[in-house]
Amino acid sequence: MTVDPGSLALVLGAALLAGFVDSLVGGGGLIQLPALLGTFPNTTPQALLGTNKLGSICGTGSAVARYARFVRIPWRRVLPAAAAAGVAAAAGAALVSVVPARVLRPLVPVMLIAVLAYVLWHKDLGSRHAPVDAPPGRRALEAAGIAAIGFYDGFFGPGTGSFLMLFIIRVCGFDFLHASAAARVINAATNAGALLVFGIHGSVHWGLGLALGASNAAGSVLGTRTARRHGVRLVRAAFIGVVLALIAKTAYDAWRQG
Repeated sequence: MTVDPGSLALVLGAALLAGFVDSLVGGGGLIQLPALLGTFPNTTPQALLGTNKLGSICGTGSAVARYARFVRIPWRRVLPAAAAAGVAAAAGAALVSVVPARVLRPLVPVMLIAVLAYVLWHKDLGSRHAPVDAPPGRRALEAAGIAAIGFYDGFFGPGTGSFLMLFIIRVCGFDFLHASAAARVINAATNAGALLVFGIHGSVHWGLGLALGASNAAGSVLGTRTARRHGVRLVRAAFIGVVLALIAKTAYDAWRQG
């Protein structure tokens, strides 16, 4: 795959911004993937999806490392859910070439509108960090719910970070800052699961993906610093802004493809 300097600069800039947004509340795919699809229209969507996942995992991995320095991540609770989500994402990615993604496209903006309405209606949601101590049976249900979101991420993807954060806040009792940290751990696992499948099928441009990853990781450093400095209120505001942008983008895509 030959990439001219202008195209490379464009997608690396998009990856930098995507890493910043992703490290705060998710939604970086709203920026990075469309930039890839628009810049390389003659490349197969599967190859760009795989390359996007490689770039994204570098950013989410960097965000996890930085969040772990100032946020107490409950690893015993998060890692099993992340593992389940990673396996589910691999299964979702395996279906990309079998089931058309358009079957989900009209539903996504509806689900995101529901997420936004719920967050706006519950003004104190995610303002206080009060983890709910769940028994093993309930944690298994939590892992199943997160795995379902992971499957969606591997198969389609838009809004995954938003769905994860609302789930973690509502079910686990985390505030927006801790939910963002936990969601980045899970998102790293879903990226890894999907990347494994795309890599096995040769649907990754490794050189471009690693360049995207470096830029995405740089953006995540800026994003986690911003989250640390401004805390829960900024993350909540960013979450609402990203969900609004996702609603507009996914609704437009559904209308255009309909």
